[in-house]
Formats: sequence, C-alpha cells, structure tokens
Amino acid sequence: MDAKEIERDLNYYTGTEKWTRYSSLFRRTLLTDGALFVAEECKAYWLMDAISSWQTEKKVKAEGFQFWQLTKTDDGGAVLTCEDGNENEVARQVIDFTDFPLDSIKLYASNEEENLIILLPSEY
Repeated sequence: MDAKEIERDLNYYTGTEKWTRYSSLFRRTLLTDGALFVAEECKAYWLMDAISSWQTEKKVKAEGFQFWQLTKTDDGGAVLTCEDGNENEVARQVIDFTDFPLDSIKLYASNEEENLIILLPSEY
C-alpha cells in the first residue's frame, strides 16, 4: 500500500471490535484494530514497541492518557514525541532512519489497569 491508500483506509477506523496482544516482550500492550492496521500495513511494529518501551519512564507512565506523534524529518529520520494532553512534552525520541510511509501519524496510548492500549485518535 502506498501512503495515499493507507491514509484513506485509516479513515475507516472509528472504533474497534477487539484488542490484540501482539508482543511477548510487551505483554501488557494491546493494539486496537486501527493500531494493528498501522503496525501491519506500515510495517511499524517498531513504533508500537517504542511507545511500549517508553512506559518504563516514570514521567511517561504517570500519564494515564498519552498523545504520541511520529513526524518524519527531511534527513530520512523521524521524531517520536509524547505529550500529556496539555501540549506538555513528556518524551522525545530521535529516530535516525525510517521507511515509515506517512509523513506523520498520531496515536493515543491509554494506561488502563494492567494494560497499555494503543489506538488511533478516531478510535477514541
């Protein structure tokens, strides 16, 4: 799929029918249908791993609802940021290289009981 097709298909995710536990490394992370679509179609399981791995940082984990954004840079890399919902940055990761097909994507992460649920904004 090219970027235009992916962006078109992302519009169809307005809820989720199930959560998928996708990684044995991050057992508490669940992906909604839309987040799973991003992981599969964009070949971006690494992005879900990055968001999950940031949960070990107290400042990030303390945010019950997190706003994540991946933005590609002109040099072929990207920047992954997490905000608290009040435009306060709580995490930033520079990624040296990515072949992520979209210029940017926003994801939410919600700490609910024992699980971290990663979802698209349209699935909230």
